[in-house]
Amino acid sequence: MTISSKTREITQVAAHAIIEKIGTDLIAIDLSDQLVLSEVFLIATGQNSAQVDSIADEVERKLQAIGEKPARREKGAEWILLDYSDLVVHIQSVELRKYYMLDRLWNDCPTIELDAVKEAALNGR
Repeated sequence: MTISSKTREITQVAAHAIIEKIGTDLIAIDLSDQLVLSEVFLIATGQNSAQVDSIADEVERKLQAIGEKPARREKGAEWILLDYSDLVVHIQSVELRKYYMLDRLWNDCPTIELDAVKEAALNGR
């Protein structure tokens, strides 16, 4: 199974929103061949709880602008999960990212190249 073009589009929009709020360590994991409900996990790091909140708010704003609304939003002290059904965005503090290691949990899955990450690298960010 492959990722739908719509899911690819909203993943790229969400990644741009994360970069705009200085989120780091972005990775998009292609789960389309796994037995899970989502096609993509987009994982990012915020430096503190305020930045985690700010990143999540920006992702929601940017995706709402293109007609997407999360099915649910879950929040902890240092993490936020935004569930858009086929795309799930995980924003975590540095400590929680190291603790949960979602990247390593799904490391056998392919990743998706993110335009925002390439652009940020070209601009020295």
